[in-house]
Amino acid sequence: MESKRRKREQWSRKREYILAAAGNVVGLGNVWRFPYLCYKNGGGVFLLPYCIFAVLLGMPLFLLETAIGQYTQEGAMTCWTKLCPMAKGTGYSIMVIQFYSRFYIIILAWALLYLINCFRDPLPWATCNNPWNTDLCVELTSANNTEVHGGNLNGNWTSRNITKSSVSEFWERGVLSMSGGIEEVGTVKWELLLCLLACWVACYFCIWKGVRSTGKVVYFTAVFPYVTLAILLVRGLTLPGAWQGVVYYLYPDPSRLADLQVWMEAAAQVLFSYGVASGTIITLGSYNKVKNNCYKDSLWLCMLNSITSFVAGFAVFSALGYMAHQQEVPISMLVESGPGLAFIAYPQAVAMMPLPQLWAACFFVMLILLGLDTLFAGLETISSSVVDMFPEQMRKPWRREIFLIFFCSAGFLIQISLTTQGGVYLFQLIDYYAANGACILFVSFVQCMAVGWAFGAEQMCDAVKEMTGQRPSILFSLSWRYLTPLTCMVCFVCSFLDYQPLTSSGGHVYPDWAYYLGWCMALSSVIAVPIWAIYKIYLTQGTLRQRLMVLWYPVRDPVGPETNKEHLLNGRELINMTAPVLDHL
Repeated sequence: MESKRRKREQWSRKREYILAAAGNVVGLGNVWRFPYLCYKNGGGVFLLPYCIFAVLLGMPLFLLETAIGQYTQEGAMTCWTKLCPMAKGTGYSIMVIQFYSRFYIIILAWALLYLINCFRDPLPWATCNNPWNTDLCVELTSANNTEVHGGNLNGNWTSRNITKSSVSEFWERGVLSMSGGIEEVGTVKWELLLCLLACWVACYFCIWKGVRSTGKVVYFTAVFPYVTLAILLVRGLTLPGAWQGVVYYLYPDPSRLADLQVWMEAAAQVLFSYGVASGTIITLGSYNKVKNNCYKDSLWLCMLNSITSFVAGFAVFSALGYMAHQQEVPISMLVESGPGLAFIAYPQAVAMMPLPQLWAACFFVMLILLGLDTLFAGLETISSSVVDMFPEQMRKPWRREIFLIFFCSAGFLIQISLTTQGGVYLFQLIDYYAANGACILFVSFVQCMAVGWAFGAEQMCDAVKEMTGQRPSILFSLSWRYLTPLTCMVCFVCSFLDYQPLTSSGGHVYPDWAYYLGWCMALSSVIAVPIWAIYKIYLTQGTLRQRLMVLWYPVRDPVGPETNKEHLLNGRELINMTAPVLDHL
């Protein structure tokens, strides 16, 4: 048993873990969601709820998950046996969330298709002389075209006016070939299908040898996005009208703080950008050496994530300010979130710059690498969980590689549906329901209850001190027991009070069966927690109280740390915790 534990991989150098963790938490949301939310929700004042939730949710959960992985030396599935056996359903919920998260790889396929087209002159989205363009297409690359939308400044000219910009038509007709709705599946876009295949192959080879390959890949995939972000930031801030965009990004509107939606979006942004409740933080932490200073690492990584989000806003809004300056239109007409920002607004801005191919290529390389880090970290979470569940079988030579081949192949075949003309509607449905903020909040709540109350917040603080030599601040102990679970539960309830059915960016209303499917996906992300708890209670012998006591407290795992000093749970502690059960046997 001991030799089996020693076979589990570890990072060969600490900087490999830092780079992998940084690549995991700094993703697409930092670039295309945070700047938009900051602008939309009161500019600079949005930083107040964001920082509050970063302290109450993001940092405590990030440290908690890192400590769980490093302390147990197990992945996101099996770690709960050493903490709270009843909460092992959390691991299954995390696996479901990770399965749905695989669908985000289609974003990399879109970005790769854009990147390929970056090497054409002129850029295909800058003109209306392409096979996919219609008679409604207009080239909005200079101030000479402002009269096209000058009479409709309140509309979103990138997607909803009578006329269509060339970049909008490239996105909707050239890349997606969008159908009329999710009911109209249409044909497969073969160029997009090949890009999707290339992305899956890249993800496979990033992690096929475990941390041995991942630790080398992240030297490029985690560092280069910062190089491109710095290039785009410097270029953006030197453009005419850039500071108009920056002011628009940060101009404070204190009245927005009275809106519940602002606080909900701040909480959701913190959860998604910090990558909590997805299992990746636990998995990456589990490859650390037991004595690694995870406390300091977690605080620095959280700061890096938030600072990157803030700085990315300058790069994005400086370019949008330049575009508004060139076209002599309000910047509010140009700002979009998510794919609208990445594939419509920003490409339109770079098309107006000198050397547009260079800046477009920098931007889409950055997007691809940001997304790739997060996606292969999630794939590593799935594979490591399977290996930890079946160590006898999966730690034999080539078993892991073969499993990954089958998993990636199955993922690719399932996602062919996303490359059809109706695929973007299916993606929006999955994005809105499958792994949404409510699911993440629920899993975060269960994690806090399992560690803060079953395992014990003080016990976890002792574990962190034993591993790092530094006891966490009392704020973390209070957060794990009270503040974070309470915040998660309040936000979870508010998310239902604030629920709005999904509609597409073009106003398309989904059919009833699509909403039912969406709710089924959302439920599947959380239902594993109560099902597992009921299942284990049923199988455990004894009275109900005895069963709950056995399943609530942790047990010594033979695959745990080698010494009592590392394990921290000595025999006396175990006897004290299980005494009420033994008295009745």
